[in-house]
Amino acid sequence: MLLQDHTVQQFTEALASNAPAPGGGSVAALEGALGASLTAMVANLTLGRKAYAEHWALAEETAAKAEALRVQLNAVMDEDTRAYLAVTAAYALPKGTDEEKAARSAAIQSAMEDCTAVPFSTMELCAKVLELTEGLVGKSNKNAASDLGVAALSLGSAIRGAWLNVLINLGSLKNAVLAEDYRRRGQALNEIYLPLADRIYRQVASEIAGE
Repeated sequence: MLLQDHTVQQFTEALASNAPAPGGGSVAALEGALGASLTAMVANLTLGRKAYAEHWALAEETAAKAEALRVQLNAVMDEDTRAYLAVTAAYALPKGTDEEKAARSAAIQSAMEDCTAVPFSTMELCAKVLELTEGLVGKSNKNAASDLGVAALSLGSAIRGAWLNVLINLGSLKNAVLAEDYRRRGQALNEIYLPLADRIYRQVASEIAGE
């Protein structure tokens, strides 16, 4: 059964167990999916409201794009768990002969690269959602402003969590060029989108407070 098909109760029970997966990577993807969902919701709550007629085109486009990203992030929840289990399976391969050792080492590296790529994709997807979220600030239903703020918080948390999952795998990558590329691109995403998430939150909080 896919994680995205679990009930909330089932997912949190699985997460709380002594099984190593699902773990933080899947949670980061879920947080991103929640942020995308809230962004889509705010857009949908803006559509059809006469007071926001000038922003309907933006809201319609945002809702469609956020929904597509929500679907992708839901899928990443399961990809993250699958990638981790592939790593554990690779470590369990036989290593009695030189050939087996070589095959096992290659399998481990392939699985580790995948295990790094998946949370990095979470970061990239959440960055795209944040751009949509930002576009709604001041151009969406004011009654849903708090939801937009929570979207920004969720997306920022998702990026931070996914980055931790990237970092913890970089030391296991034998491909130093690939590891450095992930580090460079990940740091660039953090530098751009974590401040953006914080800025959206502050703008929304200020709007709600009437400042």
